[in-house]
Amino acid sequence: MTRFALTIEYDGRPFMGWQKQDHGPSVQATIEAAVHAVTGERTLVYAAGRTDAGVHARAMRAHVDIAKPIAPFRLGEALNALLRPAPVAILACEAVADDWHARFSCVKRSYEYRIVNRRAPLTWEKGLAWQVPQPLDAAAMQAGADRLVGLHDFTTFRSVHCQSASPVKTVDTITVTPTRDGLTVFAEARSFLHHQVRSIVGTLAFVGMGRWTPDDVTAALAARDRQALPLNAPPDGLYFLAAEYPTG
Repeated sequence: MTRFALTIEYDGRPFMGWQKQDHGPSVQATIEAAVHAVTGERTLVYAAGRTDAGVHARAMRAHVDIAKPIAPFRLGEALNALLRPAPVAILACEAVADDWHARFSCVKRSYEYRIVNRRAPLTWEKGLAWQVPQPLDAAAMQAGADRLVGLHDFTTFRSVHCQSASPVKTVDTITVTPTRDGLTVFAEARSFLHHQVRSIVGTLAFVGMGRWTPDDVTAALAARDRQALPLNAPPDGLYFLAAEYPTG
């Protein structure tokens, strides 16, 4: 039995999310079907994160155990051939130690959220970014973001369906960066709560529109109440960027 680590890129628009669902297609089920077609084995693919419906990934990490002897390069190539035309690609495939786990060995995860700031509707980027027609103040948004960095109880920024044992998380970094047509929000932490990044982005957008101040962000955080959240950003602009693991 060999454990293979996969680096996966996908467009989340056709899927109900990463995790297998009874009511629609998922990234996990799509990859598992390709693995079965290559190896004849029924396997589970474990990921570093469980993205929601419509959320994308640039480099999701995952692992799968396969009994059939097969080289990593050949496995990656075969999976890509069978995944077509689904918008899922295996960017890298490598053999790893038996105790390496895509989720539990991960020490840091990062996400990027893309906002297009214009009045005209999106065309080819529809579903790949959040269109916000109101002007956004990136400096004000960064000031609000700074209030959320560090160890906090993020109950306000947590989905009611979140299954995490605790709402307390340490967010290492949140940066707001202007782009040619809008801005991006980058967030990094060991782990995130369900909807945490989307909730943070929605709140920062409120600040950027001038409807909230950074002090309102602090008050919402202190409230520890989902009802204090002003806005949950849609999934369209959210990308799982990377997962980091111990080296050596």
